[in-house]
Amino acid sequence: MIKPDPTLILPDTLGRLHFVGIGGSGMSGIARMFHARGHRVTGSDRSDSATVQAMRDLGISVSIGHDAAHVGDADALVVTGALWQDNPEYQEALRRGLPVLHRAQALAWLVRGERLVAVAGAHGKSTSTGMLVTALRALDRDPSFVNGAVIQGAGTSADWGSGDLFAVEADESDGSFLLYDVAIALVTNIDTDHLDHYGDEGSLEAAFDTFVAGARELVVLSADDPATRRVGERLRAARAEHAGSVAAAAIRTFGEAADADVRLLAISAEGPVRYRVAVAGEELEGELAVPGRHNAVNAAGVIAVLTGLGIAARDAVRALDGFAGTQRRFESHGLADGVRLYDDYAHHPTEVAAALQTARSVAGEGRVIAIHQPHLFSRTQAMAGEFAAVYESAADHTVVLDVYGAREDPIPGVTGALVVERFVDPERVDYRPDWQEAAERIAEIARPGDIVMTLSCGDVYRILPQVRAALEARAPEAGEAQEIGQR
Repeated sequence: MIKPDPTLILPDTLGRLHFVGIGGSGMSGIARMFHARGHRVTGSDRSDSATVQAMRDLGISVSIGHDAAHVGDADALVVTGALWQDNPEYQEALRRGLPVLHRAQALAWLVRGERLVAVAGAHGKSTSTGMLVTALRALDRDPSFVNGAVIQGAGTSADWGSGDLFAVEADESDGSFLLYDVAIALVTNIDTDHLDHYGDEGSLEAAFDTFVAGARELVVLSADDPATRRVGERLRAARAEHAGSVAAAAIRTFGEAADADVRLLAISAEGPVRYRVAVAGEELEGELAVPGRHNAVNAAGVIAVLTGLGIAARDAVRALDGFAGTQRRFESHGLADGVRLYDDYAHHPTEVAAALQTARSVAGEGRVIAIHQPHLFSRTQAMAGEFAAVYESAADHTVVLDVYGAREDPIPGVTGALVVERFVDPERVDYRPDWQEAAERIAEIARPGDIVMTLSCGDVYRILPQVRAALEARAPEAGEAQEIGQR
């Protein structure tokens, strides 16, 4: 894992840039923004993809595989945190003495002088950023933005706008969200995660303390999440202690709590989510084009930002109506032999619970069958029991793949089997590290009307073509016999 170097003094000018890992949603968005500003951009990635092809369509040269020669005549390297230290392009940049910018540092350089809206938190960052961008566009505010996922209504994860606001998804996992000069800060929630970086929960919360304290105009915080409430309490206490010497950005809260400034009064999560919200004594109703009660909570946070910017509450709610989501957030992949296929980015027990709850809300009479790809060896080791409990309570059956290690070295004995072993009922779970075997097992289990959903921030979505093929290849009589046997 490569973390941002806080001692690095960013150059006043950046010329030719080479992006290592350009195929990621965040990296590709930043690369696109630099390209649009006239920088010569090249990149590399470990495999070809639709995102890589989209880069090439823009005129960006992308190499597949990693080789020192790919650095070419670049003036600086931009890297993702998921990169291994022995990457030959990274090592070549160090050998030449080229500036190596973590992607967050590249984004911080890009947004210098902009009126930045930074969205941080354990869960809901990409969706909330997508909602904010969608609403601002509907209100003719035309923001610039860089998100961690493609925004369905925009068709991209990043773009330059003509308005005065620049919205970014700010990643707290490695502390890089502290690199930005923030005007407006939104914190969706804080959960126990990323302790490989922070060490303990106190240090994690302290980072959020620093993040919100730096916001110049507005701080928006969850009123429901205990850790986020504590951050707000400490911020108010610091202001009281240093009255007159501390920047007095406004503080607004959102959620179902009785004291929230933007308070959710009711949520209907059957199908596309509908909600009723109270803002400054006015009750309003909204409807999104996506399911899941958590999205009503995300919408409340965005309404708190918009109204904090002076937008009328009624206009803010209306601007969110019809929000169609972001890629890899309960994203439909169609039907296969009557089975509905979905993919979701959820990779923490809290996120998994929300995603499965959403699936349940639209499943009707069908069952929910989950394909879980554990993400990170450290998270799997620490949370195997929590993952098992969530899947066993919220899914009808779970197929567990092996660990997607990303930026980590393997930990001896840590595999997907750790999650499987923590299930109380072994009949409701299978461990299938071989993807073809996993797809074939899904085809044995699933019947028309069921939902099959992949869950992970790794590459688990790549298994869906195999699942589709296995479902479509099964003999009709076998499916009929299976269904009879399961009644």
